[in-house]
Amino acid sequence: MTARDATVRGGLATSERRLRRLELTVIRRLDGLLRGDHLGLLPGHGSEPAGSREYRAGEDDVRRMDWAVTARTGTAHVRTTEADRELSTWVLVDGTPSMDFGTAALTKRELALIAVAAVGHLTARSGNRIGAHLLRAGDVRRFPARAGRAHLNALLRALMSGVPAGPGSPATAGARPGTGGHPGSRPGTGPSAASAGGGGGMSLADGIDGLRRGARRRGLAVVVSDFLDGVPAGPGAPGWERPMRRLAATHQVLAVDIADPRELELPDVGLITLTDPETGRVREISTGSRRLRARYAAAAAEQRAAIRDALRRAGAAHLPLRTDRDWITDIVRHVHAHRRLARATRPMPGVR
Repeated sequence: MTARDATVRGGLATSERRLRRLELTVIRRLDGLLRGDHLGLLPGHGSEPAGSREYRAGEDDVRRMDWAVTARTGTAHVRTTEADRELSTWVLVDGTPSMDFGTAALTKRELALIAVAAVGHLTARSGNRIGAHLLRAGDVRRFPARAGRAHLNALLRALMSGVPAGPGSPATAGARPGTGGHPGSRPGTGPSAASAGGGGGMSLADGIDGLRRGARRRGLAVVVSDFLDGVPAGPGAPGWERPMRRLAATHQVLAVDIADPRELELPDVGLITLTDPETGRVREISTGSRRLRARYAAAAAEQRAAIRDALRRAGAAHLPLRTDRDWITDIVRHVHAHRRLARATRPMPGVR
């Protein structure tokens, strides 16, 4: 055996151990939360008729109005549906350079992998299928939707092949918001926001459109990204909002929003060098300026609010995850909140 062969085998063994450890973590700590699978991650509408209930202004989509029951009762009603017996889950994973950033226990790319594993292990059962699109700097790598644990592990293994080993990797090289890592400018502007890949590559909007075209059968669509691509500097919708809205028109959509604490505020650590991972632009700044840190935090808060509002307008459920927080707790909180919502929107007994 050559030294190169030994290195390759060692790397594969390490990946398998990481994959197995991740699987055990998800199964032991999250399994059981999604009994009655399809109402776990989202309060899903499904496609099988399940009756009607009274319309709630501000909560219900008028496109789901049940006009026959409304005319018969004289009160506005909406159609209710049950989850399909088999669920097809499609995952779009943002693998562009901005996801390599991380200053806590995980990089954003590693947390994205964990999110995919959680979604996969909690939905890929009872004949459910899962497929994925991996958005990279210049293209999209597609994985067909199939059922079974072996397929899910193969999918995670393929995604893991592009994940750095952990803290200390190139993930600590860059930060956004700002133009080219400039904390004082408004987030999401400049060449790095034009497209994922810093110029001629695939944008997040392109990736979402591609996922919609590839997932023809109604199911669960999960978009895992930092959503920094295409956020405008001023008033206006992000470039990916319209494709996300089109995706939500035919699928249940869960948006897993990945963030790092240093993208939200800067510590007072003196002179630092920031690199925009999308464009490679480098800028030195002094974090000793209280005014600069305040401007950075305000710009970051504005950026996150714009992302959150755009996801809500698009009709996607929003699951924020951070590299410095317990992702298990965040997922559990999301599941419980949407289960309460699902119970609150059950159909009225006897109304058909």
